Amino acid sequence: MSVPGTTQAPPDGLDLFLITGMSGSGKSVALAALEDAGYYCVDNLPPELLESFVALQRERQATHVAVAIDVRSGVSLPQLPLQLEALRREGIRMRSLFLDATTDALVRRYSETRRRHPLSRQDGRVDVPEQERALVQAIELERELLADLRDGADVIDTSLIRPAQLRTYIKALIGAPRRQMTLVFQSFAFKRGLPLDADYVFDVRMLPNPHYVPALRPLTGRDQPVIDWLRGHDEVARMYADIEQFLARWLDALAQDHRSYVTVAIGCTGGQHRSVFLVEQLARAFGDRWAALKRHRELDVD
Repeated sequence: MSVPGTTQAPPDGLDLFLITGMSGSGKSVALAALEDAGYYCVDNLPPELLESFVALQRERQATHVAVAIDVRSGVSLPQLPLQLEALRREGIRMRSLFLDATTDALVRRYSETRRRHPLSRQDGRVDVPEQERALVQAIELERELLADLRDGADVIDTSLIRPAQLRTYIKALIGAPRRQMTLVFQSFAFKRGLPLDADYVFDVRMLPNPHYVPALRPLTGRDQPVIDWLRGHDEVARMYADIEQFLARWLDALAQDHRSYVTVAIGCTGGQHRSVFLVEQLARAFGDRWAALKRHRELDVD
């Protein structure tokens, strides 16, 4: 029996990982990564069956379960937010991940695979302008239908990352300590586009660039010679202090607003030196207070 005014402990050890997002954004890769990590995975579960499925897994004393639900659920999709809230009230530990990608990236992937978009009435071919326009319309409609699920979820932009990188990000996410809020510091190259999953973007292209020092050019912001060189410039120290002070001032307010996931993207020209250095330093500075993850979009490899 729970005592009024206290928080009731979760009824069991079930850990539910919900994957949703844009069609073609990598949900099958994410599910495979979770399966490799020991999760029991189900793809395309209708939302109206979610509560029954969770009840069954609890009866079986399952501990790690992952479910993928997306726009293929059709008219039952609007039920999902209510289903998730009901499960949270029951004490189910839940993490929601939304995979996103730019429209151009999704069109390219459908062109390469020749698959038909779930909301498209076309035959799946996008090699003529009319069919490509129909595909773009289907993608934009899907964004509208999934907007409520994106809000409040952990978001990963897969536009410019490889499947192996996505698997690495998933494993880092499930391995992060369960705290009130998770911070993700991500470096990127402006020349390859802004990351869709960024809550805050800082442009550091005005800082001194190690790229123009021949001995430093092949290195990265994680290498000591580059670290020492950047620390020798007052502009870099001022930029770091400005970003650190801004985040320190507002992160508590974000956590109080029930944000579970905040992505801070730092970009330079090539995503190799300056942005990488600042991501490493900021993640170290905030790691004691929050669960802090690092991503280097242009550097992370298989």
